Amino acid sequence: MKTVVITGGSSGIGKATAAYFAQKGWRVFEWSRSGTSTESVTHIACDVTSPEETQAAAREVIRQAGEIDVFISNAGFGISGAVEFTTSEDAHRQMEVNFFGALNSVQAVLPYMRERKAGRILFTSSVAAVLSIPYQSLYSASKAAINALALALQNEVRAFGIHVSVLMPGDVSTGFTAARNKSEEGMNAYVNIRKAVAAMEKDEQGGMAPIQMAKQLYSIATRRCPAPQYVGGAQYKLFCFLDRILPKRFVNWVVGRLY
Repeated sequence: MKTVVITGGSSGIGKATAAYFAQKGWRVFEWSRSGTSTESVTHIACDVTSPEETQAAAREVIRQAGEIDVFISNAGFGISGAVEFTTSEDAHRQMEVNFFGALNSVQAVLPYMRERKAGRILFTSSVAAVLSIPYQSLYSASKAAINALALALQNEVRAFGIHVSVLMPGDVSTGFTAARNKSEEGMNAYVNIRKAVAAMEKDEQGGMAPIQMAKQLYSIATRRCPAPQYVGGAQYKLFCFLDRILPKRFVNWVVGRLY
């Protein structure tokens, strides 16, 4: 029985992914602050922003299962608002959870994978890492940082038989939308904030089901030679392809017009 660890596995994409791996016969551990164990998924209380807690969580998985075959870094949240009026506290919290939480978690599991000379690390990123969204600037930056981390990490751990990949989902209908920390500070100057965020959230609420991303994560985790990056959703694959072939100025202008 292979073992998978998923951060942020108590809701949304993480919860769907945990259930799907369990359905496929895997031993599943989920790390989160508020989850609970089920018959098929073992919850380990863990705040990914704490290096000490991620290290302890990894040790507990090894104690119970003996190994970690696949690690999926999925924990995260979003903030929205104008860059000019984003507080330092909010900006740091965004990066602390989305980027440093992923970093802490990966640093906790890597020694065990390196010792075995085997393992898969998957990051849940976002199409926003490639197509930066106005008024979601800090969220976009945190996901772009994940993409850069994953590409460099793959070259560092290749010699140890470890594969690293990123899945960049488009709009997915989850509780992520309602949990967003929204700021309308400065809307007298940035008059499009409310309209832009409303349009974005409408797209999210009408987006893909989490199970679609769960199935794609499982597919990536079980491929013999996974690619470094994948896009979740057919239309978003098209958007990312156009971003590669069209002038960046034009693509960025189109994104601005959408929001």
